[in-house]
Amino acid sequence: MAKYQYEARSFTGKTSTGVIEANDEAEVRVKLRAKQLIPLKMKVVVSAEKKSNEVSFFAPKVQTKELQIFTRQFATLINAGIPILDSLKILSDGSGDKLIKEAVIQIRASIETGRRLSDSMISHPRIFDGLYCNMVRAGEEAGILDTILNRLSVYAEKNEKIKNQVKGALVMPIVIICAAIVIITAIIVFIIPKFAEFYKNSGKPLPGLTQMVVNFSDSLVTNWIFYLVGIFGGIYLMTTYLSSKEGKIVYDKFIINAPIFGDVVQKSSVARLSRTLSTLLSSGINMIEAIEIAAKTAGNSVIEKALHSCKDAVMIGKPFHVPLSRQKEIPQMVAQMVAIGEQSGSLDTMLGKVADFYEDEVENAVRTMTSLIEPLMMMGLGVVIAFILIAMYLPVFQLGDTIG
Repeated sequence: MAKYQYEARSFTGKTSTGVIEANDEAEVRVKLRAKQLIPLKMKVVVSAEKKSNEVSFFAPKVQTKELQIFTRQFATLINAGIPILDSLKILSDGSGDKLIKEAVIQIRASIETGRRLSDSMISHPRIFDGLYCNMVRAGEEAGILDTILNRLSVYAEKNEKIKNQVKGALVMPIVIICAAIVIITAIIVFIIPKFAEFYKNSGKPLPGLTQMVVNFSDSLVTNWIFYLVGIFGGIYLMTTYLSSKEGKIVYDKFIINAPIFGDVVQKSSVARLSRTLSTLLSSGINMIEAIEIAAKTAGNSVIEKALHSCKDAVMIGKPFHVPLSRQKEIPQMVAQMVAIGEQSGSLDTMLGKVADFYEDEVENAVRTMTSLIEPLMMMGLGVVIAFILIAMYLPVFQLGDTIG
């Protein structure tokens, strides 16, 4: 999408200017009319090419729960026989999410100009991704939009469940790490200087280990602002790098091969892509397009690359299970189930069973990971605190040896 600078007039005759994002000038006019403005002038100020290179990590995103509620309500209204335009009007009036409300208003205005629902949703990728838009298009073409929307709602619910399980497993380690940082910082800043002052008055040289800890404490107390700038600067640089394409690839390769987290990441990605493929195929999307969409929603670039390799093989006529079995990132059980599904003509059903299996596996893997991480983190915290205590009491031990 590009940025357009516009000049418009309201129905009361007041002229206003501003900047708006759109794919083309026609969409700018649609968005302005949705705001009850009459476009007068417009010009491109940021091209689509420049926009694609910008970091969008901090861009606001719609909550999955809000999108799920919107989808479920939309399906209910369509199933009740209410026209799409009227349904969107009801949803925009009742939506509590600002992003969804604004997008629905613009989509409704776009449909009034003659565009299809799916084509109008494509203009709002922050809310409606490729999976959503393609399934809505399939529902429009098959005349089963309410069924498709219900499937999307179920898909979002199951996908959110997996994400919450993974996030829940990370809560305790993060709490332990934060607590460790606070405790260790308090010891270094407040307690060690008192020991250092006591040892300084004794007039005896400190052991090397104790002197190292004291020097670090003095540096932290004196130069705390530089440490804070370094920490937050490092977090910002790391976040910026990971939001880039190259950084995401490096991170995805690392995390999927990590000793403890890798198993959970792989199983959650496999569950997500299996659920996506099952939902798409059961909705009438062709295999090539389904694989392409599932690759984008897998959540890991390593799995995405593996699916793209499978798509290239399927395009030249090979069964899906053949290239899938060659991908080391995909468990062999998935390829075997896909082969059975292709032979029996029930691939979408088999993929649904695979998704159910790996969703349960994610839950078990999360429990295992949590049971391993918590004691390891506590052990690490204990080792660090023990190191500091030994360093600070070492002069006392040496003094006792001298007296003895």
